[in-house]
Amino acid sequence: MRDKSTVFQQKTTINAGGQLIDFSTPKVMGILNVTPDSFYQQSRVPSADAALARAEKMLADGADMLDIGAYSSRPGAADISPIEEESRLLPVIRAIRKEFPLAILSIDTFRASVAEAAVTEGAHIINDISGGELDPGMFSTIARLNVPYILMHMKGTPQTMNTMAHYDDIFMEIMQYFSRKLSLLREFHVHDVILDPGFGFAKTTEQNFELLNHFELFKTTGLPVLAGLSRKRTIWKTLNISSNEALNGTTVLNTIALLKGADILRVHDVKEAAEAVKLVSYTKQ
Repeated sequence: MRDKSTVFQQKTTINAGGQLIDFSTPKVMGILNVTPDSFYQQSRVPSADAALARAEKMLADGADMLDIGAYSSRPGAADISPIEEESRLLPVIRAIRKEFPLAILSIDTFRASVAEAAVTEGAHIINDISGGELDPGMFSTIARLNVPYILMHMKGTPQTMNTMAHYDDIFMEIMQYFSRKLSLLREFHVHDVILDPGFGFAKTTEQNFELLNHFELFKTTGLPVLAGLSRKRTIWKTLNISSNEALNGTTVLNTIALLKGADILRVHDVKEAAEAVKLVSYTKQ
């Protein structure tokens, strides 16, 4: 898909707070959920101290960046106010920035006001599950803040997305969605964009496997692409296990994503993902 609607060509680096992230080698993004109800219980960190300890371990295990979320986006999750989201999120950003000033922090939020508050505290990247759909001020805010933006595909909201997994041609519809959004981002002069097809967000297990089977086609945009498969229902439902038992399945699907060109693995288990990156990189030498 290299027409005029494809804005960014062969993007191999992004600038995160003055640090260049080079995607010539895939990166690992560790998940920190400052929430009481994220789908994988072991990912929840109830306080800034707990988040700091988890961040330390993830960085030691090889995380290239950390993705901090204070609003659970699991199917059917409870809605919370922007004030509550910030009250969970900002102390964690401050604690990690103080202890690990070079750590690259991504913030998982669809609210422009929360994104701005997080960047003011030192965050570097905004990871928006809604692609600007849930807050019309997001794109202009990202442009003004001049930070990288993770553009994810989702239909509906976390509360409604499970009822919206209907597509005539899922891959074509997602590519058209990205094309429209990238055109808008170009108008706002946003230059550092990462794509995320949104595994599990308004998608059935079968649709998730279809997207993974064709994952390499997202690379035709010329942009870095993120794979967020870690411990998701697609794995544990298929294997008839729980999310607690889904590490091996996660590694299998992450490996497939890497072989198909994934630039970022967003994961709960950093050490295993970093090992997968290292081994797959050796096979490509």
